[in-house]
Amino acid sequence: MKFHEMKLTAHTKSTRVGRGISAGGGKTAGRGTKGQNARTGKKLKPGFEGGQTKLSMRLPKARGFKHTGVSYQLVRLAQLDASGTKKFDSEVLKKLGLIKHTDRPVKLVGPGTPKDALTIAVQATSQPALKAVEKVGGSVHIAGPTVQPKTAKKDSK
Repeated sequence: MKFHEMKLTAHTKSTRVGRGISAGGGKTAGRGTKGQNARTGKKLKPGFEGGQTKLSMRLPKARGFKHTGVSYQLVRLAQLDASGTKKFDSEVLKKLGLIKHTDRPVKLVGPGTPKDALTIAVQATSQPALKAVEKVGGSVHIAGPTVQPKTAKKDSK
């Protein structure tokens, strides 16, 4: 390949500003007249508003974390077996002091095997607890949720 055979792409030379009036970009060099943006060493942070409190700091913040899941009240098999009752629902569990609220869902959990056949009405159960109750001839009725899962509230301002 020879020098005259090379194909060159068009090259535009970058203009050097601030090199005098005759150079084409002299005097203010395209920066306007005076002010903060006309000075050398201009380093403004993103969002800077000249000393005024920036917008990101003026707006209200959405703080914290909103739990949107269902919080179950846990009841263990050993607690039910020790109570001496055969039928359980949220009202009975409340009277026995095993749960605090009747309007919140209850989950049956825990290792162990009940001595007698129990009839239990709860909103959820673990597999080992369900198998243990059914093994001794009891039954677990899965009722629908007593309350809907909490949803994050949005400010309506």
